Formats: sequence, C-alpha cells, structure tokens
Amino acid sequence: MNKNIAIFKRQRIRRTWHNDRWYFSVVDIVRVLTDSSNPRRYWSDLKIKLLSEGFQLYEKIVQLKIVSTDGKRYITDCVTTENAFRLIQSIPSKKAEPFKLWLARVGYERVKEIEDPSKAIKRITNYLSKGYSLEWAEKRLAAIGTRKQLTGQWKKQKIDNFALLTDEIYQAAFGKTFSELKSQRKLKKEDLRDHMTSMELIITMFAEVVTEEITKKTRQCKKAARIGGSIAGKARKEAEKEIARSKGRRTAKTH
Repeated sequence: MNKNIAIFKRQRIRRTWHNDRWYFSVVDIVRVLTDSSNPRRYWSDLKIKLLSEGFQLYEKIVQLKIVSTDGKRYITDCVTTENAFRLIQSIPSKKAEPFKLWLARVGYERVKEIEDPSKAIKRITNYLSKGYSLEWAEKRLAAIGTRKQLTGQWKKQKIDNFALLTDEIYQAAFGKTFSELKSQRKLKKEDLRDHMTSMELIITMFAEVVTEEITKKTRQCKKAARIGGSIAGKARKEAEKEIARSKGRRTAKTH
C-alpha cells in the first residue's frame, strides 16, 4: 500500500511526510468534502473567504511536491492535520464530521513509530497474537500516538495530574469517566483502550487531537479537555444515529 495515499470512503487523499508530520493535499480535501467538479477553483475562492476571516494562510498552508495522477510531482498546497480541521470548519459539508474522525486517525498513524518501524511491527504482532484484527491494531497504534502528543502538551503546561484531565475528556465524549468505563467493562489492571471498539478508539483520538490543539492555543488544560471531549461526543452521537438509521433502512428493505 502506498503510504502517501490515504483513503476516505474509497476516495484518495494525497499526503506527504514533512518535518516529522503528515501534510495533506488541500485540493484533495476540498474535492472529497464538496464533490466539486473543479476543486481547485473552489479552493481558490475559499482562500479569499479565509483571508477575510483573518486566517493566516501563509502561515498555515505549505507548498510541497506531491505526486499527481500523471505520476509526476507538482507543487501543491498542503496542510497539517491540525490546520485541516480549521479548513473543514469553513466548508459546508455533510461529510465534515466523519471526515474529522477519519483525519484524527490517519493524521497521526505511526507518527511515533516511523523512525523505528520494528516497534510498530512488534506492537501489531502482539495485538494480532491476542486475536485482534489488523484494522483494529492499526487504530490502536494511532491512538498511542495521539495520546503521547497530548500528554506531551500537558507536560509543557506543567500538568502532572493526567487522570483528572482524562476524566474530563471521557465524561464529555462518552458520558462516563475513565474509571467508570473500566468498571462497566469489568476491567481491573487491563488497559481500557485495549477493550475499545474501532469507533471508540477513533472518537477518543478525535477528542484528544482537539484537546491538544485548544490547549496549545489557550493553555487552559481543563477547559480544553472538556471542549475536546464535547466536540467528539457530539460526533459520536451523530455517528450512532446515522448507523441506527442505516440499520433501520436495511431492515425495512428485507421485509
């Protein structure tokens, strides 16, 4: 699989590894969210709107060479995962929330292991030996990366009580604290995330990514944790509603 291509709902999003992080093609993001027949024109118009809103394009957008459909590399407007979230807010799209969840996962996958592939292989092998699927194991590795980045940000803010902030995130995202979720699943010393579904892992990553970004801007860790969890919680509820509706439609068709 080409690591420079990420797939969202069967659509390709080009990306490139630069300065120890993933950068995504803005035009590809626009194309997927808008289904525009001319995403480059849409992006050109959006630039004008963003500038009027005070968005510092020249600080957020980086031009990097990315492979095009003809196999050649061209200079392309790219954004980090964090700045992609800001762009998404300015694009009206029904795909916005699921795209944010997807981005939270793929934007940080293997960030910590990329310099040491053997570490990622050992972790995946360990999970596979326990009966987990490869797809789940990859999400679990991505979750490890987002958690490390968030706790790293907390350390910069001189925070040493991670448990309190973690509870803020989980309470807002899932309606229960970390310990309550463990108790609900009858877990003791086991890692809660090792007993999460793929959806729960993605929701958790999304919450932590948002929390990290708000923390960097405001330095208000507790408030950021609550907001990050709340935003992810809303996305979780919308996803659950849509899944339930889809199941209902499928059941109706079979009768």
